[in-house]
Amino acid sequence: MRRITLTLGIGCLILAVCSGLASASEMPAAEQKKIDTLITGVERMTDAVFIRNGKQYNTDLAAEFLRRKWKSCRSEIRSAADFIEKVASFSSTTGKPYSIRWRNGQERLSAEFFRAQLSLLETRAVKHSG
Repeated sequence: MRRITLTLGIGCLILAVCSGLASASEMPAAEQKKIDTLITGVERMTDAVFIRNGKQYNTDLAAEFLRRKWKSCRSEIRSAADFIEKVASFSSTTGKPYSIRWRNGQERLSAEFFRAQLSLLETRAVKHSG
């Protein structure tokens, strides 16, 4: 019971710190769109699960969780890269990295997955703008 209370307390403290770090500048709309696209991409995956703190979550729940965590730490996120490093890579409570496991057994750290997806998004954006 004490461990649960301590874990919840640490989680609340982290969320409070994230929420309290207000910044005068807004996130560029293009960066917000990239983050939305990354989360939606996970949400639409039908052949994978999201692993958080050793527990599997379907991709709908994973997307919901990532949106809530992003919202709670929005003031310190200025780019899609920030989102990946500060929200989508590891548990702020336990420090354990998140991962994605596909039906075929392949598993990849979520940070690596999201960085690759972001790279694809940015490459497509450059091709379409030029």
